[in-house]
Amino acid sequence: MSPDAFGPAVVAWHTEHGRKNLPWQQDISPYRVWISEIMLQQTQVATVLGYFARFMQALPTVQALAAAPLDEVLHLWTGLGYYTRARNLHKTAQQVCDNYQGEFPRSAALLATLPGIGPSTAGAIASLSMGLRAPILDGNVKRVLARYSALESYPGGSQASKQLWQLAELLTPQHDVAQYTQAMMDLGATLCTRKQPQCVRCPVRSGCLAYQRNQQHLLPAPRPRKELPVRRVAMPLLVNQDDDIFLQQRPTTGLWGGLWSLPELSDINLLAPLLAQHQLTPQQQHRLVPLRHTFSHFHLDIEPWLIRVQSSAPFSVAENNWLWYNPHNPQRLGLAAPIKELIERVLIQLQQEN
Repeated sequence: MSPDAFGPAVVAWHTEHGRKNLPWQQDISPYRVWISEIMLQQTQVATVLGYFARFMQALPTVQALAAAPLDEVLHLWTGLGYYTRARNLHKTAQQVCDNYQGEFPRSAALLATLPGIGPSTAGAIASLSMGLRAPILDGNVKRVLARYSALESYPGGSQASKQLWQLAELLTPQHDVAQYTQAMMDLGATLCTRKQPQCVRCPVRSGCLAYQRNQQHLLPAPRPRKELPVRRVAMPLLVNQDDDIFLQQRPTTGLWGGLWSLPELSDINLLAPLLAQHQLTPQQQHRLVPLRHTFSHFHLDIEPWLIRVQSSAPFSVAENNWLWYNPHNPQRLGLAAPIKELIERVLIQLQQEN
């Protein structure tokens, strides 16, 4: 199959079989495409659907996102993970409003200079919402092209990625670019899947080297495996007599940057300085079931402790980096998924006690 025939074949397949009813495909705009593309990084479509709807209802425009408090953005993102994405959304919205009069730049190169927008996301925004010719290379497209070219190395490596970008540029047509981009995403999501690819239904199988060599089940090559290190922390759930839980806001950079979290200690026996700082007296405590949360680069083993406390300071007092969180009527805050899970566990226990 020639490069010139690839695009029309994919577009023709999409016309008949492609996905056309996803919410971000309705009322297409750079803003909606951008939000969906960022949410879909590392996250399945089925999960994103609800988050996208809630995000659009709360922050329907780039101006609304730029003006929103970061806590509101992180709250809407709670559970999606990879929270740098949410912080970069907020930064980019503010830059679009401040530097581009609230209109996304009509250039993939300029889009890629904005926080959190890489070359593939920039290409998706430019092609899907502006009709500009721009190649993309998200996870689905990377898999399609790795099989099509029978790439034997892991596609996430720098040299392999360079080869795939060159192929993506070669195959992207001059016309029907929006439909072509969506078609390539759909092809990877519905036919050229990680397991059990449906090659007999593929519109470009005649040119696919992996199919010709019967290697489609072996490619793309998997990521080289390495054992993840383990980090262990203790997290006290300090509960006052109103059943409020003590939370601290994490620094804006680093793990869970800007989110609200339980205090983090290397050992629960190091809790005394925190209690003294906030005039808290421990009444009773017991250890809860441990929780493991896995990040891309390490395991976090959490040892949670439920600790009842008395406070000599008013419970309404809150400072910039800490507060009493009401789990029965929760504030709109950004919480990391494991913190939310631990709070929900304790809430069930508190309800049983009452």
